[in-house]
Amino acid sequence: MSESSHARIPPAPPRQPLPLMQLILVGLQHVLLMYGGAIAVPLIVGQAAGLSREEIAFLINADLLVAGVATVVQSMGIGALGIRMPVMMGASFAAVASMVAMAGMQGVGLPGIFGATIAAGFFGMVIAPFMSKIVRFFPPLVTGTVITSIGLSLFPVAVNWAGGGAKALPFGSPIYLTVAGLVLATILLIHRFMSGFWVNISVLIGMVLGYVLSGLIGMVDLSGLAAAPWLQVVTPLHFGLPTFSLAPVLSMCLVVVIIFVESTGMFLALGKITDREVTPGMLRRGLLCDAAASFVAGFFNTFTHSSFAQNIGLVQMTGVRCRSVTIVAGSFLIALSLVPKAAYLVASIPPAVLGGAAIAMFGMVAATGIKILQEADIGDRRNQLLVAVSIGMGLIPVVRPEFFSQLPLWMGPITHSGIAMATLSAVLLNLLFNVLGGAEREALARAAHQH
Repeated sequence: MSESSHARIPPAPPRQPLPLMQLILVGLQHVLLMYGGAIAVPLIVGQAAGLSREEIAFLINADLLVAGVATVVQSMGIGALGIRMPVMMGASFAAVASMVAMAGMQGVGLPGIFGATIAAGFFGMVIAPFMSKIVRFFPPLVTGTVITSIGLSLFPVAVNWAGGGAKALPFGSPIYLTVAGLVLATILLIHRFMSGFWVNISVLIGMVLGYVLSGLIGMVDLSGLAAAPWLQVVTPLHFGLPTFSLAPVLSMCLVVVIIFVESTGMFLALGKITDREVTPGMLRRGLLCDAAASFVAGFFNTFTHSSFAQNIGLVQMTGVRCRSVTIVAGSFLIALSLVPKAAYLVASIPPAVLGGAAIAMFGMVAATGIKILQEADIGDRRNQLLVAVSIGMGLIPVVRPEFFSQLPLWMGPITHSGIAMATLSAVLLNLLFNVLGGAEREALARAAHQH
């Protein structure tokens, strides 16, 4: 197959366009689900850098703007950028540990973080064409294992939310569990007794009911809403010119490689859910968009960006697979970045409300992985071992985040990412068991068949 044929994007299966109101509501679901993750990174880094509340709010708005633009480009496809599937983009957690360390370094701070982000984005654009060729190392055995691990590695986030948030006092209060249970029960009952439009917005309905209940019992904190401005435009280089130091740049370049590994697994998962084969050409466009978003992010006062795994579960559960939904969602993010009052209102959703929805969402991601594994030869004991070890490796940072704390600091982006650990393990074990020994195994299989 020629390179040009790889570069062409196969047409998506024909689908009925959604009515405008349904499109808006389903797009809003995507925003509400990923919003907490989108604002968490600038919040953490801003606090580590000792910024004021107003400056942290600016960081959050900057992140929403870049996430919105990147989501639209990734979903729509512009020039050589964008995989043209329903993808939500946001600031990546893979870089958080490195950036928190940089924030406290003498002579680095925020300008150094933004400089490292710009350099890493450029590095990502250079290596994206080479990284896109690794798609052949992701047969159903590897893809299913990685996607299952993505779902399992997200589950602690869902549980923390459902319990009221990691800082909730007391964590797991019956009030938080009731709210989360109401949201989850609403979603399940809609899927059981309704269809079509109602199923498509089941998560939104559950979250609205949960938000209303939370408001009635005093769980919604709107203090500071009146002080937030109605309009604020994000200006580039707000914190000064970026600076470039070798160690932070190298650290962020490694982060971009990890983001590429994670994004590859997510794009393949979306391909399975939307019935599209992800070709090397498509993967290259998707990874280029990830890298370009990070490059631009450094100039616009924010951080490395990647696709958000939690939204894959929403695509699977609602069955709404058209990219116009995430284009609308990206437009919502851009609007929120310009209207701090609206962004503040969305940020007031209690974690327990998100947790009830996330239990269903993230579980659907894992279920998708299990479904894909059925396409592989799981009867083979070596393949069983690959799945077992890879999922186990992926769960290590989830179960004990400090497990690799004594290893060199530069390994942090790999060892702190359950998705990266599972992906690397699955790819390497597949090479060991099925690629390097492939000819020998085929000969044995033929001999067994003849006998």
